[in-house]
Amino acid sequence: MTAATRQAVDGALVVALTGGIASGKSTVSRLFAELGVPVVDTDMIAHQLVEPGEPMLDKLIEVFGREIVGTEGRLKRRKLRNLIFSSHQQRHRLESLMHPAILKEARKQISEVSFPYCILAIPLLTEIGGFAGVDRVLLVDVPVEQQFSRLMARDKVTREQVEASLSAQASREQRLAIADDVIDNSGDLANLKPQVEALHQLYLKLGRKKQL
Repeated sequence: MTAATRQAVDGALVVALTGGIASGKSTVSRLFAELGVPVVDTDMIAHQLVEPGEPMLDKLIEVFGREIVGTEGRLKRRKLRNLIFSSHQQRHRLESLMHPAILKEARKQISEVSFPYCILAIPLLTEIGGFAGVDRVLLVDVPVEQQFSRLMARDKVTREQVEASLSAQASREQRLAIADDVIDNSGDLANLKPQVEALHQLYLKLGRKKQL
């Protein structure tokens, strides 16, 4: 990640929350939100962009075919996911359509934050080369084997399918290399909460200092 993609901007401290698939990012985001922290969630933005009637959904149908939507006009996410994981070219086509729109909306939401800091939940931070305006990177980390077991149990998929999913993402080592802070989510919720609360106090302090 270059210096340009980490350049801080005026306003709230921006903490990019990232991590591999099935690492527990959503749980960590929820814990920050329960502390009153604004969360800008790129996955949620992506879901909103492809709701029926949205221009982005029409673009995806044009590129990937009408079979990616169901009878009610809603995106069949599993169908699209299977399609892009089976082809690097298809994945890049999807990313070139979705990422600019997602990041534009994320920047808009960040600009409206009045809290000392915000969480930018962005799973593919490493893969897209960073996000301009990020002050710190927070990684939710788990051992790779734990990702396998969690994903297989959650999505009822085979080990081979998990391997395909993980191969399309940055490695654990690549994520650790860009992280300022790391949450160990190899344990249970009781182990997770104190880590979030400690970082919350740190980010409040840093955010208030930035706004002076």
